[in-house]
Amino acid sequence: MLEASPLDGWKLRHEGEELPAVVPGCVHTDLLAAGAISDPFVGSAESEVAWVGRREWTYETHLPAVPSGHEQTDLVFDGLDTVAEITLAGRLLGRVRNMHRSYRFDVTGLGGPLSVRFASAYAEAEAVRGKVGDRPGAYAEPYQYLRKMACSFGWDWGPTLVTAGIWRPVRVERWSTARLARVRPLVTVEQGVGVVELLVDVERTRVQAGLTLEARVGDRRVRADVVGSGAAVRVEVPDAQLWWPRGCGEQPLYEVELTLHHNSAPLDVWRRRVGFRRVELDTSADARGTGFTLVVNGERLFARGVNWIPDDVFPSRVTRERYRKRLRQAADAGVDLIRVWGGGLYESEDFYDACDELGLLVWQDFPFACAAYPEEQPLRGEVEAEARENVVRLMPHPSLVLWNGNNENLWGFRDWGWEERLGGDSWGEGYYLGVLPRVVAELDPTRPYTAGSPWSGSWSRHPNDPAHGTHHSWEVWNRQDYADYRSEVPRFVAEFGWQAPPAHATLRRALPGEVLAADSPGMLHHQKAEDGNGKLARGLARHFVVPEADFDRWHYLTQVNQARAVATGIEHWRSHWPVCAGTIVWQLNDCWPVTSWSAIDGDGREKPLYHELRRLYADRLLTVQEREGRLVVAAVNQCAERWEGTVTLRRLSVQGRELAAATAELAVGAREVGETPVPAELVPAGAEEFLVADSRGCPRAGGAGSEGRLRAVHFPASDREVPYPRPEFEVSVAPGTVTVTAHTLVRDLLLQADRLDPDARADRGLVTLLPGERVTIGVEGWQTPDAAAARAALYCQEPAR
Repeated sequence: MLEASPLDGWKLRHEGEELPAVVPGCVHTDLLAAGAISDPFVGSAESEVAWVGRREWTYETHLPAVPSGHEQTDLVFDGLDTVAEITLAGRLLGRVRNMHRSYRFDVTGLGGPLSVRFASAYAEAEAVRGKVGDRPGAYAEPYQYLRKMACSFGWDWGPTLVTAGIWRPVRVERWSTARLARVRPLVTVEQGVGVVELLVDVERTRVQAGLTLEARVGDRRVRADVVGSGAAVRVEVPDAQLWWPRGCGEQPLYEVELTLHHNSAPLDVWRRRVGFRRVELDTSADARGTGFTLVVNGERLFARGVNWIPDDVFPSRVTRERYRKRLRQAADAGVDLIRVWGGGLYESEDFYDACDELGLLVWQDFPFACAAYPEEQPLRGEVEAEARENVVRLMPHPSLVLWNGNNENLWGFRDWGWEERLGGDSWGEGYYLGVLPRVVAELDPTRPYTAGSPWSGSWSRHPNDPAHGTHHSWEVWNRQDYADYRSEVPRFVAEFGWQAPPAHATLRRALPGEVLAADSPGMLHHQKAEDGNGKLARGLARHFVVPEADFDRWHYLTQVNQARAVATGIEHWRSHWPVCAGTIVWQLNDCWPVTSWSAIDGDGREKPLYHELRRLYADRLLTVQEREGRLVVAAVNQCAERWEGTVTLRRLSVQGRELAAATAELAVGAREVGETPVPAELVPAGAEEFLVADSRGCPRAGGAGSEGRLRAVHFPASDREVPYPRPEFEVSVAPGTVTVTAHTLVRDLLLQADRLDPDARADRGLVTLLPGERVTIGVEGWQTPDAAAARAALYCQEPAR
């Protein structure tokens, strides 16, 4: 039977110095553990450790040459970052140049000192650039010249910390006769029968008759003979339970076990969990253009998505528990789709396992982002090899529903001046429209492939045409007001977002001792977007009067503005289902403490946007929208059940007086949107009035404490024009709760729980209370409840100063 054991005892060597090394890990984490560098997440230490990415580093250990009773011994690296030379007892085993691949070396009968010497990623990238020629990219760093996580070189939300090291596990495998070299599971549903077809490649030490495979799925077992180097085994599961996205059904998973035998003796075992479901991508043309709708088990879905970046700039630090926590946060926010963005990684099995269990659909980018990628060697062969390995590795996961060729490169070629600069040089089109779709079609025909995001489906149209395929909406953040989200109805919004700083406690940890200001040195260092603070300031000025030299107020208002911006887009686009079939917010998470577009900051704290997503992505949503100059209340029903009830409409003054009221009946079909016109007498007449729409008895409402009530609030003017009363409210506390009772209109009330205790967390974000209403906010991690402290941590809209 194949035996596998980890290889330990690693040391990190550089210029004669030796440090303990942790594998999996990287140079930076080993240097941090030894106290040799400062934490690059704190202050401006990122710049102080830039030298690390420009040096060579060597990992060393000893491989014992112990007779094992097996015919072959393999040394297996699951991940090497990135360009390295591996030697054993002075003998070259191989040279590698791809972070996204695993490597296997035959070390039968060998032993002695084992060395993995990493070249500087910068040196390698520059060497490749010198060979293939210069290519344009969104950033000056040379990330497109080697197969490495692009955002190691920095991004508009990430630090430049260019890693090296053995970033995934290393093991020694000992085996005889034969082993399972590759297992490719095709999981389908045929007329209610679940089918698992296992296509198997077998590696042999020698030609040997009597090799058989036994596959088991539940209580179903099938055997097959191995002929030559492979075999196929088909297992049928009658009455298989379907795997569904969260909110649509359950997520049953079936254990698949494949055993390779020689005669009756087991040689190797492969185990995975699979789920039975059918996935399609509907890109058919219609009167509005070209659609982009995910269909799972025959159900057409509005995808409620978030973009995922690596959760740490040092990926080896992301544990199974951390993946699960972050993805659980996503699921709790109503998210049903995670897009793994192309400047990052093919994530570990732990990530996809959690998505399988939580019912989170996965859109997987191939790792290409925001640059022209050369198609010459040595890159072309690496691209195909990594694609083949990772497509097969991830195939068992039912959560994986879409392969995507790249992030923004087709758009960049057409719109960012690349075409002229390239002058006919290769830039990646051959990957996205040739190599990658061919690999997916050959290896994983059960899943759809799309060439890029954004992509309109054809060069006959602009790649980012909102009427066709996927669309990235960045003009709004970069140059416009978020109200302009309402000017378009794209078929699928794969990226859009708005910035806000991280939580206060995160800033205090990352910038110790600094007097915080929007433009203080540490804040500027932890703002990586081009003119990021300028865009934040202009976005605020359109809606709020921002007091000068009041950081706390600025911090609060930028958080509010982020939530408002994203809400404006999602409410508008969801109300236009099925023309628009999905939104993917940029972005769920951060990889370090930074001002960014994230809903969860680099320390794992939830911004107000996170809690707003719980409302926006709930199965049922109530929103006030404009249709041809008239207001309507749109009831968005993503449930499989009909939504029937009433909606109460009230026109109120900001002083709290009811000016008019009416009720209307709701009758919205399953997975449909219903619209109720707002009577003329209920339309707010100016900045001193607003509209409130309430629907009760709605069990699929989102957000903590919604208690089955859905509410939409519509103000016809920007906040800077609204004559808010001075907010008056009472605060009471009890263990685990803060209760606020409003005596006036209190708009955008926010308890910043991390100001009470860095470990404290509130169960909701922004809340608007009418006079006489109250809200009870759950608070975890606050050990000494105090009403005065709670009041000091509460923020809301105030009269303009």
